[in-house]
Amino acid sequence: MPRKYEEELKFIEPIDDYSYRIKMGFQDNMQVEGEFFANNKLKRLMFDELKNYSKHLGVGGFLPAVKQIANVAALPGIVRRSIALPDVHSGYGFAIGNMAAFDMDNPEAIISPGGVGFDINCGVRLLRTNLFEKDVNPKKKELTQTLFNHIPVGVGSKGIIPMNARDLEEALEMGMDWSLREGYIWAEDKEHCEEYGRMLQADPTKVSARAKKRGLPQLGTLGAGNHYAEIQVVDEIYNKQAARKMGIDEPGQVCVMIHCGSRGLGHQVATDALVEMERAMKRDDIKVNDRQLACARINSQEGQNYLKAMAAAANYAWVNRSSMTFLCRQAFAKIFDSTPDDLDMHMIYDVSHNIAKIEQHLVDGRPKTLMMHRKGATRAFPPNHPLIPVDYQLTGQPVLIGGTMGTCSYVLTGTEKGMSRTFGTTCHGAGRARSRANSRRNFNYQEVLDRLKEKGIEIRVASPKLVMEEAPNSYKDVTDVVNTCHGAGISQKCIKLRPIAVIKG
Repeated sequence: MPRKYEEELKFIEPIDDYSYRIKMGFQDNMQVEGEFFANNKLKRLMFDELKNYSKHLGVGGFLPAVKQIANVAALPGIVRRSIALPDVHSGYGFAIGNMAAFDMDNPEAIISPGGVGFDINCGVRLLRTNLFEKDVNPKKKELTQTLFNHIPVGVGSKGIIPMNARDLEEALEMGMDWSLREGYIWAEDKEHCEEYGRMLQADPTKVSARAKKRGLPQLGTLGAGNHYAEIQVVDEIYNKQAARKMGIDEPGQVCVMIHCGSRGLGHQVATDALVEMERAMKRDDIKVNDRQLACARINSQEGQNYLKAMAAAANYAWVNRSSMTFLCRQAFAKIFDSTPDDLDMHMIYDVSHNIAKIEQHLVDGRPKTLMMHRKGATRAFPPNHPLIPVDYQLTGQPVLIGGTMGTCSYVLTGTEKGMSRTFGTTCHGAGRARSRANSRRNFNYQEVLDRLKEKGIEIRVASPKLVMEEAPNSYKDVTDVVNTCHGAGISQKCIKLRPIAVIKG
């Protein structure tokens, strides 16, 4: 029987100005405490969701995010606590914006597709240019249309990068090494990508024929939902030294941000794994609070099959973003009658925010090998970490935080405090505040477009319905989210970007 709202609140208490503790007992079988980061405004959204759930006696829809955070804290083998970032909102199994670490030395520890998400290695890539807003403005409409023409968008869109079944097998195994071999990226692009654009555990034989069939025609496509390609302008620089290391010298400089993932292939990998894991849970008597948290022990056959298939899907996503990088560079070169090299279209960084990975971290002062689940959460490693590029050793890893359609985006950097407090993890974006159905009911297509036009933003979109779903008011304020992470010290603000053109599915 659900508790009354007032009773629920007894389990939640502030830790400091930016974070809250979810005490043991809030949900059944909690192994560790939960924690979420929020300022006063974001906190109200979290508590209002819980209040509404209590009022309706827990009937209908996803569980509130605070309940999902606590359910993750009940999973076998979890270490320290279940952590949610300020952009957290309800999702399938794990809340989106939830991260959790599991002890690889614990034979009971699990891996869960719900802790990665259906869009495996959904992530963000940022390219810089040597152009400024004044250079782009006279050609903005033409450039936006050319990008829209070059990059296939929308549900069911098909790629223009030539690929046969053998190429797909190689791309699933090799990731960005395949893109480099085929001439779609520059050698240094790999250096500026999380995992260098290739997860070595990938095994294409663990990816089903159905997943491959879905993925083959979609390589080099943006898809739909919240995915986009944006032409952005540097609006503010908070850390000049770190920005200079990224090739960003002054406000007004033009960048390109690409946000997409593994398309239908990743979705199918997750779907296939959930079926396998339900059987494994019965066999191994694994108990979870929510069926959507279907999981398997990391070292079981099912756990290893998923890890290898997920790594292959992650490689596919990096190849997908690399293919669109190639198409972006070609579009800019065409409009400005130049070459991508002369336009200085170097990749600043590429980060994933839906992934599970094996990492080394200190737990209670001792090094531990952990299975990190980051769902709607971004890796944010500090200065001097061995897994970030030489260019960023003194500044920390760039962290790319995509805004919503028509709102600003940010580049952050990782910190030592984030490493010790959140296992080197920070937010990933704005985080939904309304469901897609609610947005369609409450926003008008033309009004949203008019508002973007007033801001001087060009937009090309394949589906009018998507404009309502992705309206800025559908999301939390990305600045609130970023400022909370900055205030908590788990990442630092470096650059603010504002869009001047948006391409969506």
